[in-house]
Order: sequence, then C-alpha cells, then structure tokens
Amino acid sequence: MKENKTWSSHILLCPALQFHWPIRQLDISNAFLHGVLEEEVYMAQPQGFINSQFPHHVCKLKKALYGLKQAPRAWYSTFFSFLISQGFHNSHSNSLLFIKKSQSCITVLLIYVDDILLTGSDSSIIANLVHNMHEVFSMKELGPVSYFLGVFVQHHASGFFLSQHKYASDLLVKAGMVNCKPCVTYVALKPSFSPGDTLSFTQLELYRSVVGALLYLTITRPDLSFAVNQACQHIHSPTVAHFAVVKKILKYVKGTLAHGLTFNPGPFTLHAYTDSNWSAKKQPTVSRSSTEAEYRSMVNTAAELCWLQQLLADLSISLSSVPLLWCDNISTMSLASNPIFHSRSKHIEIDCHFIRERVAFMKIDLRYIPTTDQLTGLFTKALTSSRFHYLTNKL
Repeated sequence: MKENKTWSSHILLCPALQFHWPIRQLDISNAFLHGVLEEEVYMAQPQGFINSQFPHHVCKLKKALYGLKQAPRAWYSTFFSFLISQGFHNSHSNSLLFIKKSQSCITVLLIYVDDILLTGSDSSIIANLVHNMHEVFSMKELGPVSYFLGVFVQHHASGFFLSQHKYASDLLVKAGMVNCKPCVTYVALKPSFSPGDTLSFTQLELYRSVVGALLYLTITRPDLSFAVNQACQHIHSPTVAHFAVVKKILKYVKGTLAHGLTFNPGPFTLHAYTDSNWSAKKQPTVSRSSTEAEYRSMVNTAAELCWLQQLLADLSISLSSVPLLWCDNISTMSLASNPIFHSRSKHIEIDCHFIRERVAFMKIDLRYIPTTDQLTGLFTKALTSSRFHYLTNKL
C-alpha cells in the first residue's frame, strides 16, 4: 500500500458512501494559467505580437504558462491560498487533501492538478464554495463523480463500483492485443523458455509504455500487482521472454475487463494483512532469517496503518475497534509481542521495534491467519490457477 492520489480518492468514497454525502466532480479550465509566478521568468515575444519598436525585448511573465517547470507549483500555491481563505486546512496525511470543519459539519476537497472531488455533510456549504470558486477560476461542474483520473465510478443500489474498463481496452489497442485469446491466469509456476527467449527485446518504448500502463491499472486491479511488479524489474533491459510474460498479462486483462473494486457501506474497521516474499521487491536490507524478513514486513504494514489512521482522523472518522494486523508467521508475532526474544533480534534496527510499543499499548491487535487464507500471497508469489482465483475472489 502506498500513498497516492487515487488511493486517497478511494478512501474519500468511504465516508461519502457511509454517511450519504454527495460527491461532486469539478474541473478547472486552463488551471496552470491561474498560477501567479514568484520567480522572475522571461520569454521571447510570441509570433504575431512582436513590438515593432522593441523587437529584441523580452516579456516578463506575471502568471504561469503551460510548459514552464514552475507552472504546477505556482498553480498549487494559488489554489492553496484560495482554500485557506475559505477556511480549509491541509491534511497532515496528504498534501492534496483539504478539510474544513465546524461543530456540525465537515467539507472535504481532493485535488489532483485540475481535477477536483468535493464532498461533505452540508450541501449548502458545498454550493457556496462552488459559487466562490466560479468567482475566481474558470471552472466546469461535472456533476456527481463518474470518471476520475481514468477510473469509472458507477453508482449502484448499495454503493460504488470502480473499474478501468475503458483504460484497459485502450491499453489492449495500444499493445496490438485487441483480438488476442483471453486466458484465466497470467503467471506460470514454472515458466518455459526457448533459446530465442534470451534475446533482447528491441522495442523498448513499447515494453516500458505497456508496463507503465499496467502499473496504473493496478489501482482497481490489485490481482495484477505481482505480475506487473515482476515486469517492472526488467524495464531497463527486457528480453523476448519478458515481453511474452507481459503479453500473457494482457491476455488475462482481456478476459477480465469487467473486473474492478466494489465499495459497500460497513463499519469503519481496519484489517491489514502482512507477508514477506523478497521475490516481489528489491531487498534493501539483509535478513538473517525468515522471521526477521517477516518482522520487517510487519513493521512496514504497521507504519501504513498509522498513516491510514491519521488520514481517517483528519476526516473526523473514529474507528470502531483497534486495527487488526493478520500475519501467518507465529515467530514474528512472538517477536513483536514479547521482548524476551531480544538476544536473537538485537541487530535489527531500533526503529523496527516500534511495533512492540503499538502492540503493548493496544494500538494494534495482532492476529494469526493460516498461510492458506493469507490474502497477500496474491501479491508476493506465483500461484496455481485455482489458488489465484480463490484469493482473487476474497478481495
């Protein structure tokens, strides 16, 4: 789990769904042109507007233009100042999330460049904010959220369904795989190689473009995470075999275009699953045992839980219970709960042991889960077809 803007939009859907808040989508027209420059930036006189008396003079820019490296920061600074003047404050967990609270209501705004999601408990306050934004910016109202950052948000009787059907279809066109034969899974436990598979794949731009697009597709398709992670590790020098694996992923996508994430109302509880398999990532540290590797993975998951708790606190959402952290390694759970293991773990960095403090003060509840039910196995290892579909359905 990583902090990204689309992930934050997923979280924003939860309170809106639970408390029946309206979610409005806005789009700022020519956003970068609203940014006021703080630096001195000069440009040549544009063709057709050259001053005949001073043809060699240059123009000093007061506002940003598209193409300037200062433009995104200038636009964000301008919009930030506007929101502060409207009584909003910046979330500590996400710099693009803004919150306005009073004793009886809350208003939440998420911005990504020029795309905005706006929700809250009081429709009149939202309408007043939109009116004030029209006074300052050129803006389009897109109605209830339906398509945000390439993700379709479909409203149904009990909640939302998020999918990237169009994005995935366009990716198949881009890769020339529209008419490919769909397959039920994408990872072979024992991949077979022919002598020609070790040859370098010459179309580097195609490989990188397709893999990058697949990476974005994992926003609503977490079942693709492991295979896309493996493909990313060969992005600098792919071989023919590596591209064959990418094509198999695309065949799986072709057969599962309708897949996505369903959001339904429910209690605000956090359940996290932790597992370690160093084949799924580059190993930044040397672990002396599988227990230590699992322990480090547990620490990282605990840190993500802390971030999520802070984000929910910013939204004035209190959890109904202590977050549950599920692990399939009993030795790791003992290490996190019992300091008597210190003699065997004294070489582990001190910051890794902060999870002991959170367990001791009952801020995290550790629970054991059998490996057969460990959801993270879907993200860390190659699986049989039956096992893959079993875990995918559990998502």
